[in-house]
Amino acid sequence: MESGISQAFQEELTCPICLGCLTDPVTISCGHSFCRACLCLSWEDLQVPVHCPICRHPSQQKDFRTNDVLKKLVSVARQDILMKYLSSEEHKCVTHKEAKRIFCEENRVLLCQLCSDSQEHKGHRHCPIEAASEGQMEKLLKQMASLWEKIQENQENLEAENRMTIQWSEYLTLRKEIIRTEYRKVHPVLYEEEKQHIECMENEGQALLEKLWKSKALMVQKRNQLIEMYQELMTMSQQPYVVLLQDLEDMFRRSESLQLCMPQVLKLELRALPITGLIERCKCFQVYISFGNAILAHDKMTPFDVVRRFIFRPHHQETILESTGHYFATWGSQSFTSGKYYWELNFLDSLDWSIGVCKDGSQETDPEGVFLLVCVKEDNQYSLLTTCPGFHHYIEKPVGWVGVFLDCEGGCVSFLDVAKSSLIYSYPPGTFNYPVRPFFSFSGTF
Repeated sequence: MESGISQAFQEELTCPICLGCLTDPVTISCGHSFCRACLCLSWEDLQVPVHCPICRHPSQQKDFRTNDVLKKLVSVARQDILMKYLSSEEHKCVTHKEAKRIFCEENRVLLCQLCSDSQEHKGHRHCPIEAASEGQMEKLLKQMASLWEKIQENQENLEAENRMTIQWSEYLTLRKEIIRTEYRKVHPVLYEEEKQHIECMENEGQALLEKLWKSKALMVQKRNQLIEMYQELMTMSQQPYVVLLQDLEDMFRRSESLQLCMPQVLKLELRALPITGLIERCKCFQVYISFGNAILAHDKMTPFDVVRRFIFRPHHQETILESTGHYFATWGSQSFTSGKYYWELNFLDSLDWSIGVCKDGSQETDPEGVFLLVCVKEDNQYSLLTTCPGFHHYIEKPVGWVGVFLDCEGGCVSFLDVAKSSLIYSYPPGTFNYPVRPFFSFSGTF
């Protein structure tokens, strides 16, 4: 009877995937339990909803908390197996014929009580074998969790570069078109300069694309190395406690070393090539813009947050003054309905900023009518984006003065890098047909 209960108990603590004892067990929404590592690898390349490996019940999440009750039961079962193993005649201390229940942390060997008191081991650190085995298991699980985070980070970076590969070609096509259009506006006879500009951009774009392919290959290689290391750790975690008490430091060092050299997402960025006469042509329409209706926003907000929260209600004022770092946002006092206008703003000392125009009189619920160039710092890199629709621009960040050219008749707005006399982006004609109001925001300390 007791043997039957013990066998049934052991079956309940068995992972249906690896058929070994549950390690860091998780219970999913359908009620089935698995080793965390087994489930992670099983679902690694799948998108939600994922399905239970046993009953195929769908789940909208891929991460679950450890089932602490099951984990404790597994620990009890493993400790029981370990004690039976050490109490057997063949594994008792050869010298004293006693069970080895003490672990020497210095020599990483199992000792009986009399051996631990001997001159050879007396000055070493000892602990009960139960505590030693549990400590080693927790150290192993911690290493696996850290490694899995790196696997996910690498996968996210790889997916980002896959998306970038597609977007890069689209961006080059778009940029060539707006450069050609701009040359026709500035000086129709500058054909040779336009041709050289396009050719230089295409060569630079192809060189960056080749770098992107190499970066992706490195990420795939790193992913394979990380997965292989994770599987090695997983295999070790499923071993009996007596095996875990061996020296695993070399395995941990290899795991930690592998995590130190993680390939990062490649920064694709074209140079801002100058267009002869661009700034001079725009300055023929230069006006002074008076800004008012300013707000001061909390330091944890990004320009996107400021735009979402305040851009559609320029007459609403709100100030939050609980931190030294803030985002400052303001609207032009005048709206424009006809004509052409040009103005410049200096963002030399700003980390994040946005500049452009918004639909005059919009309500907060209106998601349209915001045409901005936004610069956002992400980690140690800057990204340039435009809104309505959101679009990522792979062009170097302007330093200092940024120009805005508004053509109300054409229904479009353009952004210029003043120092480089370069066009950043131009919305296509007919983008809007309503009055617009200048807007800008930036980060700073006040």
